[in-house]
Amino acid sequence: MQGLMMNRQLMISSLLTHASQNHHDTEIVSRLPVGATHRYTYSDAHRRSRQLVRVLLALGVKAEDRIGTLAWNTHRHFEIYYAVSGMAAICHTINPRLFPEQIAYIANHADDRFIFFDVNFTKLVETLAPLCPTVKGWIALCQREEMPECAIPNLLCYEDLMAAQSDDYEWPEFDENTASSLCYTSGTTGNPKGVLYSHRSTVLHAYGSSVPDGLGLSARDCILPVVPMFHVNAWGLPYACALNGAKLVLPGPHLDGASLHSMFEEEGVTMSAGVPTIWLGLLNHLQENKLKLSTVKRLVIGGSAAPPAMIRSFDDLFGVTVLHAWGMTEMSPLGTVNTYKKKHLTLPAKDRDRIRLNQGRSIFGVEMKITDSDGNALPHDGKAFGDLLVRGPWITSGYFRSEGGEALVDGWFPTGDVATIDADGYMQITDRSKDVIKSGGEWISSIDLENIAVAHPAVAEAAVIGAVHPKWDERPLLVVIKKAGKDVTREDLIAFYEGKVAKWWIPDDVIFVDELPHTATGKLSKLQLRERLSDYRFPGA
Repeated sequence: MQGLMMNRQLMISSLLTHASQNHHDTEIVSRLPVGATHRYTYSDAHRRSRQLVRVLLALGVKAEDRIGTLAWNTHRHFEIYYAVSGMAAICHTINPRLFPEQIAYIANHADDRFIFFDVNFTKLVETLAPLCPTVKGWIALCQREEMPECAIPNLLCYEDLMAAQSDDYEWPEFDENTASSLCYTSGTTGNPKGVLYSHRSTVLHAYGSSVPDGLGLSARDCILPVVPMFHVNAWGLPYACALNGAKLVLPGPHLDGASLHSMFEEEGVTMSAGVPTIWLGLLNHLQENKLKLSTVKRLVIGGSAAPPAMIRSFDDLFGVTVLHAWGMTEMSPLGTVNTYKKKHLTLPAKDRDRIRLNQGRSIFGVEMKITDSDGNALPHDGKAFGDLLVRGPWITSGYFRSEGGEALVDGWFPTGDVATIDADGYMQITDRSKDVIKSGGEWISSIDLENIAVAHPAVAEAAVIGAVHPKWDERPLLVVIKKAGKDVTREDLIAFYEGKVAKWWIPDDVIFVDELPHTATGKLSKLQLRERLSDYRFPGA
């Protein structure tokens, strides 16, 4: 016997319809690439998104067509998110920070029909256009007077197209498992692979991320996603903000500490989300200029492990709670968020701090397990560590066009992370499987060593890789950027580890550099660093 409930499909368009009906005057504020600030409401966004569907239909776009974007976080990109998916086409966000050859590969692999782009990517698009034969037109996200002078074929103006269409359009309802959007992995090994989300997975992810032990979103929030809309759909925030009716502030390309601080203060931002490198920049700006954060209550940090020193600084100096989160493109992306349980509230501060440093507990909808190299399940005791696998309704079952072959192992997705899980469900990444250092047959966590290094007052950023050793196979090598005006020696840093980790974990050497390589999504690139230092040999080894 089945229940007697209405069978309404979970539609991405329904999120914006809900926001327009129930939060019609709540603002969406954009800092545009040209520097101007744009303001309108959820009601305006709903109207213009329907108008954009009319534009796409007039251009001949059909259901299942892939529509690409090379764009920052702005109101126009937000409209594309809803219009393309809402008409049953597929919104394909492309990372403009990739090499042109990678972008061309991705656009061609996706078979994109049109690509929307911000005008500050004009030179990039001029390079791409001859390499992308399936693209019928390139649409500049601007007014007529802002159109670039360039040699891009089939160039169209977004606002001209919009002005020619009405908003007379009703969102269709169709199978909720229909593909909605497409994101490609950063492709650290081999070509990038496409992750194809559905309406159902996206709406469920928006629900899951909103709960109090998730990101804790509400209509009382003002949210600024620093994470780009070309990176895993800005961690789902453009959808979750509409679901909750939260004020949305879109920063465009203005992600430096000074710009973020001014937007936080001017718009009353209560929550923001981004990768650690962004927050290190903001933290340095705040401290150097003796500034405060008057409305921000919490920062979500994901993409890579958050240094403990940074978590403590935001809390102690600015009263801001850092929510350590973890996920992947293949997971839509949210998997875990670090929040306390009731029993933790009465613990001593040092014990609560220890809990805050892991990646947190899975939100409902995400199951996790760890296994040994033979696939045997390991205990959740906080000590055993192994390969982390996940499953759930917003986790991929395979890659677009079956690239990479079978993605699952017995129905579980292998994340490529090495982790522990304790009895309370808290998961801690000890390393990426390809980054873990194996010394004399024993594993050393590069993440733990990096966190200690960054806690030193003279260290701005640090990375630890395994370098070849004639006796131990690999030993830890610490690579450091010093803070401006600070000095520290190799001996100082090695001594800084004493008493904090086992003696055999301490790095054998330290190298000082002016910069560290990062991926197109802002993560530290251990792959590039290992390549740069492939000829390194330990002194006397």
